[in-house]
Amino acid sequence: MVKKLAFVASRAAKAREAREALAKHYGNVAEDEADVIIALGGDGFMLATLHRTQHLPAPVYGMNRGTVGFLMNEYHDVDLMERVRAAEVALINPLLMRATRADGKVTEALAINEVSLLRAGPQAAKLRIAVDGKVRMEELVCDGALVATPAGSTAYNYSAHGPILPIESDVLALTAIAPFRPRRWRGALIPVASHVRFDVLEPEKRPVMADADSRSMTNVIAVEIASEPRIIHRLMFDPGHGLEERLIREQFV
Repeated sequence: MVKKLAFVASRAAKAREAREALAKHYGNVAEDEADVIIALGGDGFMLATLHRTQHLPAPVYGMNRGTVGFLMNEYHDVDLMERVRAAEVALINPLLMRATRADGKVTEALAINEVSLLRAGPQAAKLRIAVDGKVRMEELVCDGALVATPAGSTAYNYSAHGPILPIESDVLALTAIAPFRPRRWRGALIPVASHVRFDVLEPEKRPVMADADSRSMTNVIAVEIASEPRIIHRLMFDPGHGLEERLIREQFV
């Protein structure tokens, strides 16, 4: 039974105004006391909220008060409690990125949508790709490459001409960004349990940065990516508008 709600909002004025009005009407508790966390903003704010609250048991129900709202429900200021009680729950595992910089520093970060490598200079990046310890591509010349989860497959991955993945599929999308050589390579689908390693070739001449849900590392020389099943994000959606339906619908627009 849902009784206590925690309202959080992005910096956008309309998100903060909605938070104030909803909190006044429904009451507001701290995130660690809530049955459900209500996130008001866009997809970027939803990702930030999921990362920040991943240690809490409460699921997150988003309402769109931003620009992009693929992970959000429509905003209404009435019947919220009824909507939350009827909502469907989607379970998502993030990716774990381990990036090694040229100076030897190693940084780990989680990504709900994707981990991407991007050229950081005027010349194209050169990457070597290994999957589960076996080199699958000796040299990919490109603007970058990424590994996307099913939940994130409609984001940067789709813009880079990668496939949209059903939410229940046990695969990840490995997608090239503006590949130059091999020019016709458009990526691969790999099992969700795969371990992917990118090695940056000629890093001084062709610097590369890595990004995990907008957390960026510069001058990387190697990036390892794997799914993290020990962390489960719980997103709530109105009935008939869950992630599975949204991913299917996105392919027919």
